[in-house]
Amino acid sequence: MTKAGALTYKGRPLVRSGNTIYYGDMGDKYVAMLQILAEAPFEGEQLPSKVSVQIWSTDDELRPRDRVVKKTEKSNLYDALNIASIWLERQLSGK
Repeated sequence: MTKAGALTYKGRPLVRSGNTIYYGDMGDKYVAMLQILAEAPFEGEQLPSKVSVQIWSTDDELRPRDRVVKKTEKSNLYDALNIASIWLERQLSGK
């Protein structure tokens, strides 16, 4: 359950720490981790131009490298969040 006013995307919480964005509920079996690897200027702002997307198991008995279920890189944050949302939904539903 997310706090009132917390940032969400498609009903799941988003938490940012530096260049890393965590998407999903840590109480679920899987979460998505998005890392901003590069930024490019756009109309006076810096926008992500390379984003790593990883679906992680929250099972803390697994080694960190064994927790990664899927991974890819996208050229913008929207595409990264979109694929993270699709993959996370599929993992959580068991498909």
